[in-house]
Amino acid sequence: MPESGHSWQKPFKAEPIEARHVRLWVAGRVRNPDAPTVANELFVAILGSGAPVVEMTLSTAGTRIRITALGPDPLDVLDSHGPGWRIVTGLAKSSGLTTDECGLWALLGTSR
Repeated sequence: MPESGHSWQKPFKAEPIEARHVRLWVAGRVRNPDAPTVANELFVAILGSGAPVVEMTLSTAGTRIRITALGPDPLDVLDSHGPGWRIVTGLAKSSGLTTDECGLWALLGTSR
C-alpha cells in the first residue's frame, strides 16, 4: 500500500525578513519541532547565493518530512555547505544538494 502524504510549495522573496515567514509556514504544516529550524537554514543558504526568489517545498509521506529550498542558479560550496549546514546535518536524518545543484534538501521524521 502506498504511503499517503501532502506536498506544499511556495516562493518566498529572497529577503532576510522572509526567514520568519518560512519558519511559520513550515511549523503550521508539520509536527516535527526541528522542521522550522532546518527550513530556515536551507532558506538562508539559498538566500546567501543571491537568488531573487527561494522556492520552498515541504512534502510528507508516512513518517517522513522532506524540506527543499531551491534557487535559480547552481550553488557554490560556501552556500551549499556553509555554517548552517552543521545545523541541518545535526537535525536531519539525511540531507544533500539537489541533482541540478540549485537547491538543498533535508529529510526528517514526523517525531523525534
